[in-house]
Amino acid sequence: EEEEGAAGVVTTYLVCGVCGAVASMLAAGRSFSMGASGAVFGLFAVSFLVKLSFNPKKLIESAIVGQFVYEQVRNEIKMQAGRFGGKAVAAGAAGGSQVSHVAHLAGAVAGVLLILTLSKLPQAPPRK
Repeated sequence: EEEEGAAGVVTTYLVCGVCGAVASMLAAGRSFSMGASGAVFGLFAVSFLVKLSFNPKKLIESAIVGQFVYEQVRNEIKMQAGRFGGKAVAAGAAGGSQVSHVAHLAGAVAGVLLILTLSKLPQAPPRK
C-alpha cells in the first residue's frame, strides 16, 4: 500500500485471488474451492518483490518478508508433493482436504507474474 496505494492492493488481491481459484478449479476437476488464501499468498509475494531495492530500510523489510514468503511457499510445495506420494497435482483441492495448496501456489505465482508484467510497462513521469 505504501508503494501503489489502496487501488494497487485491491487489484493485486483480486487478480491473485481469481488466479488461485481458477487454478484450484482446474486442478480439482469436479470440485471447487473459493477462499482468500490464494489472494493472500499473492499479496505476500508482491510485498516481497516491491520491497526489493538498494534502500537499506527496504532491504531489511525484504529480508524479513522474503524469509516468511519463502517458508510459506516451501511448505505449500512440500504439502502438495507429499499428497498421495506426489502423484496427484490436485491433491490439495481433492480427497477430503479443505486446504487448496494449488490455490496458494497459484496466487503466489500470479503475484510474481503481476509484478514482472507491471515492471515492463513504461513509468508515468512523477508529479510535482
